[in-house]
Amino acid sequence: MADTTQQSQQGLETEDSAVQDFLQILEEHRKNCERQGKYVEAEIAKNRLEELRQHEENRRREAMRSRQIAERLGVEEAHMLEFQQFNALWDKRMAEFEQKSADLEEAMKERHGTELMEYIRNAQSEPLRKPKFSKELLNLRKIQQTLAKQKEYAEAHKIKLKADNLEAFELEKMRNQHQMRLSNVVEKFKAKQTAELQALRKRVQTGREEQKKQRQLDLERLLQRYQNVKSELESQQNIERIRAEKFMNYHLSSKAGSPGANRQQSAGSLGN
Repeated sequence: MADTTQQSQQGLETEDSAVQDFLQILEEHRKNCERQGKYVEAEIAKNRLEELRQHEENRRREAMRSRQIAERLGVEEAHMLEFQQFNALWDKRMAEFEQKSADLEEAMKERHGTELMEYIRNAQSEPLRKPKFSKELLNLRKIQQTLAKQKEYAEAHKIKLKADNLEAFELEKMRNQHQMRLSNVVEKFKAKQTAELQALRKRVQTGREEQKKQRQLDLERLLQRYQNVKSELESQQNIERIRAEKFMNYHLSSKAGSPGANRQQSAGSLGN
C-alpha cells in the first residue's frame, strides 16, 4: 500500500509535463509584460494562470479521488470474493460432515438390525429349562402312582386328571415366564443398541458444534483482516491526500514560476 502511495506521489511530480511547461511559459510572459509595462496583457496572463492552476489542481484532485475510490472498491471486491469463497468452502465442509454423519448412523442402524435379528434367533433357539414342578403337583403324582399300585384305578384316574390339569397350568406358566425372560433380554439388547446410537449422535452433535465454532472464529479472523486492510488503505490514502495537497500548492503556485523568475531576477541583478 505504501508503494502505491509513493508511486502516486511520483506520478504527480512527473505527469503532464506539457501543462507545467505551458504554465512556466505563461508565467514568464506575465513577468515580461509586467517589466515592459504591458499591464493589460499581464493581467490577462495572470488571470489565465490562475484559471489553469485551479483547473490543474481540480483535475489532479479528481484523478486522485477516482483512483482512491477504485482502490477502496478493489479492496471491497477482494473481500467479497474471499467471503464468498469462505462460505463456499465451509458450506461444502459442513455438508460433507453431515453426509458422513448420516452415513455412519445409517450403517449403525443396519448393523443393529442384523445383530438384533441374530440375537433373537439365538435366544429363541435356546431350549426351555427343565420344568420344575410344584410340590403340590409332585405329591399328586405320587398319590396317583400309589393308588394305581393299590388297584384303585377310579381314584387314581381322578387324581391323574387333577394332576394333568395342574401340570398343564404350570407348563403354560413356565412358557410364559420363558417368553418374558426372552423379551427382557431382547429389550436390554435393544437398549444397549439405542445407547450406542445416542452416543454416536452425541459425538456428531459435538462435532457439529465444534465446526460451527471454528467457522465463526475463521469468519472473525477474515473480517478482522478486512478491517485491517481497509484501515491501512484509509490511512495511506489520507497521507497521500495531505502530501498531494502540499505538493500541488507548492508546485502549481510557486514552482511553475520560479525557474523563469529566478533567471530574470538574476539577469536583472547582473544588469544593475
